[in-house]
Amino acid sequence: MTAALSWCHTDSPIGPLLLAGDSDALHFLSFPSGHKAFGPREGWHEDPTPFDAVRRQLDAYFAGTLTRFDLRLAPQGTAFQTRVWQLLAEIPYGTTRSYGALATQLGTPNASRAVGAANGANPIPIILPCHRVIGQDGALTGFGGGVEVKRFLLQHEAEVSGVAETQLSLF
Repeated sequence: MTAALSWCHTDSPIGPLLLAGDSDALHFLSFPSGHKAFGPREGWHEDPTPFDAVRRQLDAYFAGTLTRFDLRLAPQGTAFQTRVWQLLAEIPYGTTRSYGALATQLGTPNASRAVGAANGANPIPIILPCHRVIGQDGALTGFGGGVEVKRFLLQHEAEVSGVAETQLSLF
């Protein structure tokens, strides 16, 4: 897959986040827990230097002073996954979309499950805001960092943006 990447951890209110990439772009962000969490991979070397901008922007995001990331990203996926991830980047801060709405936006209205799978394969969560995708009924569906992290991120954005908090369900 990807070799010779640098990595580091950065502190956040949800725990230490793993960042991995090269001098050109961020390739991965991993949560400290949840079913999609992972650590440094074989062949990667620890070096925080390439991640100065990423860490500054994540700090600003969690401080409530940054609502849109401006970083070079290099997510690797299929053409369909890439299209879904591009749509994730367009979901405005403090708002949500359903899987079905994204499928319709892609021109494939019956592909909400495929959108969900692509969303779940997102290698750069938070920055490509997969947490902003919820069930049609407003339910917080599965999330790689855990549903409580998803809830935290959505509540954080609602508070910062001044949007009235919607009723979020765990089911």
